[in-house]
Amino acid sequence: MARNKKGNPFAARKRQKRENGNERPDRRAMPYEEITRDNAFFIKYYHLQKICAGEEEWTEFLASIRDNLPTTFRVTGFRDEAKALLSIIETQLFTEYVRAVAELHQKPAEEVERPLCLPWYPNGLAYQLHLTRKDIRRSEPLYRLHNFLIVETTAGGISRQEAVSMIPPIVLDVKPTDKVLDMCAAPGSKTAQLIEALHASPEEYKIPPGFVMANDVDNNRCYMLVHQAKRLNSPCLLVTNQDSSAFPNLLVTRPDQTKAILKFDKILCDVPCSGDGTLRKNPDIWAKWNLAQAYNLHGIQYRIVRRGAEMLEVGGRLVYSTCSLNPIENEAVLQRILKDADGALELVDAGHLVPGLKYKPGMTEWKLATKEVDQIFESFSEVPENLHTIIRPGMFPLPAEEMSKIGLEKCIRVLPHLQDSGGFFVAVLEKRRQLSFEKNDVLALEEESEKAKQPAEPQLDEQGKPVEESKSVPWGPQRKRKRMHGYKEDPYVFFAQDDPDYQAIKEFYQLDGSLSQRCLLTRCLTEKKKNIYYCSDPIRDLVLNNEHTIKIINTGVKTFVRCENRHTVHPYRLAQEGLQTSNAFMGDSRRIQVEREDLVLLLNCTDPTKPPSTLELKPETQQRCKELGVGSCILKYVDERFTLYVVGWRGTSSLRAYVQRDETIHILRLLGADLGKFETNKYEEARAAAAAAAAAGKEADEVEAGDGGESGSESSKDAVAASAGNGKAADPTPTPMES
Repeated sequence: MARNKKGNPFAARKRQKRENGNERPDRRAMPYEEITRDNAFFIKYYHLQKICAGEEEWTEFLASIRDNLPTTFRVTGFRDEAKALLSIIETQLFTEYVRAVAELHQKPAEEVERPLCLPWYPNGLAYQLHLTRKDIRRSEPLYRLHNFLIVETTAGGISRQEAVSMIPPIVLDVKPTDKVLDMCAAPGSKTAQLIEALHASPEEYKIPPGFVMANDVDNNRCYMLVHQAKRLNSPCLLVTNQDSSAFPNLLVTRPDQTKAILKFDKILCDVPCSGDGTLRKNPDIWAKWNLAQAYNLHGIQYRIVRRGAEMLEVGGRLVYSTCSLNPIENEAVLQRILKDADGALELVDAGHLVPGLKYKPGMTEWKLATKEVDQIFESFSEVPENLHTIIRPGMFPLPAEEMSKIGLEKCIRVLPHLQDSGGFFVAVLEKRRQLSFEKNDVLALEEESEKAKQPAEPQLDEQGKPVEESKSVPWGPQRKRKRMHGYKEDPYVFFAQDDPDYQAIKEFYQLDGSLSQRCLLTRCLTEKKKNIYYCSDPIRDLVLNNEHTIKIINTGVKTFVRCENRHTVHPYRLAQEGLQTSNAFMGDSRRIQVEREDLVLLLNCTDPTKPPSTLELKPETQQRCKELGVGSCILKYVDERFTLYVVGWRGTSSLRAYVQRDETIHILRLLGADLGKFETNKYEEARAAAAAAAAAGKEADEVEAGDGGESGSESSKDAVAASAGNGKAADPTPTPMES
């Protein structure tokens, strides 16, 4: 048969490319083009708004916002070992930092500027490094600093967060008893701060009576939020996936078992924004910035803060924040909600909560412009009709008399040049009375909740037969179901009062009666539970009352894990994640107090198949091990500065620590042990890998050169015959896996 003249166009293109050679250079091998940090519209617009006091300050502002952002981090404050970790950071880490920076910049150590303790962050727990993220990631002298930041972040010892981003949770002033809502929570750094504040009094509350509900509209970002918040292992966290501007009223159970609408004591509205305050961190915004972004976002920002105000308890506090410098996204939104609230909301000054922070007061005058900033408008009457759908009357500043009553100057405007940071806007609102547009119909909400629990009624056609889901009919009553985007979540199955697993766990670990059995849950309906989680009482109540109303992504901290083998007498081991919570309720029967040398030995064992023998431990520890049966236990270490609790496993003749790698390094660092075996230099590893690859390539070339001509052909035939004789496929071409 004659071959098709056209042939395969893709194959022809490949042949032509092979013949002509690779004309286009490999873009991956080329260096990144430096981003141009300039935008004429941005400069013209903000110069017009007079966000700086004069030309000299304006020049400082432009120079600062074009520079890279320094790295900042904070120590997790509620942990018992926070002060010890801070001491290690201020001595050992910063000594290494000075040495590494001196090597990086080729200058004497005396000339290196030490990290700056942020004066306004509580208890001196936050530091700013005079290095960018790129410096830390890509400089070999800084590899130890990079390793420290990665390990301690994963272990929950520190959080890497932009300095100005730490301000909103501080001024929200969360207490352990507060019901807190974070309306736009992802990626979760501020949520982590809220959780820390909630757990700030562990000596007073075993489990805080309050809770944090973290919400985000983006399903994928919700999982990022879970990852960030889970490092803190709080049983008082609930992650939800909902549009914040249409957040539903939620039901809670009163002490007398009647239902009420949930009102929050503290609400954080860190709303979506144009993000021009983050230009130092995200320089790609320079090319994309235009005024249309602010105009488009103004409406959703207003709807979110309005919904937040409706859900706020009278006497409660709401913080509105953006990483934008634009008054359209900041002061214009606030003046609108304050005007609509008609005295029910009040702006308050929160500067005393961040002493030492340099900031500007809120603006009371601003102008609007076209996208190209070629037409300036001081009032809505000047706006052309074709722009009326984009520029709205509420975006313009109120008359001077009305403006003086709402107090916009109490807002906090942080500009980059004031303290070498990003740009940010923060405002604190307090609720004095109920809003006129607030809806608090409990009975209607209960009816709606009951309807949501019922399965959807099947749709019937004219003959009374069920209509297939894929088909739709334009007639007859049709029940609309709320669409839940993203993955379908596993159910939340709470323990029954007579659960046999709980009784076995209670007896084995001598659980305190104050640990609520009702708050244990699993994520599956099978009888043989795998992971058992624990959440606080208020979280349990929220889940049971509202799981059909709102999409719940995650809650509870892993506390017990099924772990069966032929030697165990109890099927569940303790989980390190939940020990922070469960430890307070445990009896003494499964505890072993260990000395520093014993704990270092156990943590240095990285091979789970070869745990340390009990004979290697101190005599006191050996004696306690003899009294303990096989199974999970708590290893307790007491230092003059802190007390550590680690999940262990007592084997038939061994003892091991049940801790993940990053937390292992964290604990060893606190104990002052040698971390050499865990320290990795990715640059050395890359060089070693490259050298090995080059050696292998050279060896292959030599073999190919030596096996030329006929002898090479004969030897390859012999090799094929030999492999065929061994019962293997005689294919001389390596598979992708082999190559």
